[in-house]
Amino acid sequence: MSVGPNNLDSHEPLTPAMFHVLLALAGEDLHGYAILKEVELRTSGKVKLSTGTLYGIIKRLLADGLIIERRSRPAEANDDERRRYYRLTTQGREVATAEAERMDELLSVARARNLLKRPRPA
Repeated sequence: MSVGPNNLDSHEPLTPAMFHVLLALAGEDLHGYAILKEVELRTSGKVKLSTGTLYGIIKRLLADGLIIERRSRPAEANDDERRRYYRLTTQGREVATAEAERMDELLSVARARNLLKRPRPA
């Protein structure tokens, strides 16, 4: 999925796992294990990413410029030097927003066709 700054509207839909990672990072900068836990918590355990899947996604998102590795570190008392922290880029936020809007349009059609009764709380 090569996403340049001028073709956000034409990007391919994200995989569900990639979208979950971007959603986790939309809230705050996180390290890998915290991303895994955030996804699991937010989905009530319905989505559990393996570490191999997560780090493959991170590698792809880094290469596509959707996330960056954060250079600054938390205070020493809250840090583990082995951890790498990731941050959503402006482009990553735009791609995640575009994906959320695409999904919202699909859900609107599903509601109009009586496939979904009511909106779910976030």
